Amino acid sequence: MGRWDPRRELSTREQGLMQRLGRTRELFAFLRTQRHALFDEGLQTELAAMYRASGAGREPRPPALLAMAVLLQGYVGASDAEAVELTVVDLRWQLVLGRLGATAPAFSQGALQGFRERLMRTGMAERLLARTVALARETGAFDPTKLPKTLRVAIDSAPLEGAGRVEDTVNLIAHAARQVVACVATQLDRSRDQVCRTAGIPLLLETSVKKALDVEWSDPPQKAAALNRLVQQVASLQRWIEQRLAAKMREPPLQEHVETLAQLCAQDLEPDSTGGVRRRKGVAADRGVSIEDAEMRHGRKSKTKRFNGYKRHLAIDLDSELILAGAITPANRPEAEAVPALQADLARQNLVITELHIDRAYINSPVVDAVLGRGGTVRCKPWVPRARHPGAFTKTAFTIDVRTMTITCPAGETERFRPGQVVEFDPEACGRCAQRARCTMAAPGTGRTVTMATNELLQVRLRREMATPRGRARLRERVAVEHRLAHLVRRQGRRARYRGVRKNMFDVRRAAALQNLETIQRQLPVGTMAAAA
Repeated sequence: MGRWDPRRELSTREQGLMQRLGRTRELFAFLRTQRHALFDEGLQTELAAMYRASGAGREPRPPALLAMAVLLQGYVGASDAEAVELTVVDLRWQLVLGRLGATAPAFSQGALQGFRERLMRTGMAERLLARTVALARETGAFDPTKLPKTLRVAIDSAPLEGAGRVEDTVNLIAHAARQVVACVATQLDRSRDQVCRTAGIPLLLETSVKKALDVEWSDPPQKAAALNRLVQQVASLQRWIEQRLAAKMREPPLQEHVETLAQLCAQDLEPDSTGGVRRRKGVAADRGVSIEDAEMRHGRKSKTKRFNGYKRHLAIDLDSELILAGAITPANRPEAEAVPALQADLARQNLVITELHIDRAYINSPVVDAVLGRGGTVRCKPWVPRARHPGAFTKTAFTIDVRTMTITCPAGETERFRPGQVVEFDPEACGRCAQRARCTMAAPGTGRTVTMATNELLQVRLRREMATPRGRARLRERVAVEHRLAHLVRRQGRRARYRGVRKNMFDVRRAAALQNLETIQRQLPVGTMAAAA
């Protein structure tokens, strides 16, 4: 596999272009001077291995050149077709790619797309992000004598609206049914209209299923009747396929489309007492919201604000503000599920967290136990106890002694506890207590209960830190990861560029790598780029 080895010294024309890049789009100039350091021999070997591992033929363009193009594409937000043209019409792209004056594209659109797929498939996007972290040390952007010897990491997340179209129940089912019809039509060499008529689902003959149903959707009885009519025709389609393509239903691609249709019906519908079906009460636990992107899910920014798509997660080094790892999860999944992917990325870089800054959403993740198990520190706001009724004692009114594993109520009664246990105080003592009205509304003969969290010992320490000015100041250090996230959201946009977890994972890591490169550029001493050139 050929290596990418553009010239190192600046030509006269390149020097002129570099001067013009001093105020806007400075990263082009930085990449020109640092391209050999970024894509060193080791990284180029790893990129070339992507092709040997798959048994593919020789790639006509050096993988490192395509990797640089992928970074530039993310930097300017270009499509694949536009990226190809920019290698011809944009001098800044030519400067970075070492093709100044070229009149032919540096690569084809297919080559760029195929290379990006390889990056996703092999996980090399994570390696590219890790390389930017190593580059920061090699370029001297951060003085190692001024950085702490320990690694202080902060983790946070931000919403990412999915790229797939979100549809209601009727349109979701109709959309899935259209995919089934299209697949059947291809396998039987018939038109889609023929399949719809013979399979008993004429509603799909119209461009819009709601136009075909033609009811007043604000009227509940009409809406229910329309839904049942659609479901009946979908059942007719399924029976028709079972009679004619029983064997094909158990093979892709028809199997996938049929299963998707069945899953959508099951998630949104339930039997009705009239013998038909009705909309399910409440929302299914893992409800799909889009046919175009099956991995999108409902998520919440708050109790009142909902979004559809994914969550992007970042782990940053608080002292250098470099992004160390990134991950993507469907929007409905708890933050803790992103942590294993972040931990794996850190482990591949041989990074060990000694101080972890998180919000409460990550407090039950495995990384917390790992850091504490190594004797590290966790910084996080504690859970806020809620009063059972106005004026009632909350958990903070009780004294918890972690050495003796005891909890004492405001009246002085003491009980032993274990983490994860529900402690009940002596009913007789509670019955005669003068403060009972402020403590519990339990029935006579029952004592006050207090639920002890599984991580109660940690919560006690966090509450103590929160109560001091110094502890609150340490919690505010996590703001740095929120700033990094804000910059990454601005670069990526609020809406996903791709569909699916894997592709969006790649995009997050690419954006994070670009963020790191800009951070390195800002930290480099004045004149470093010129000296490197």
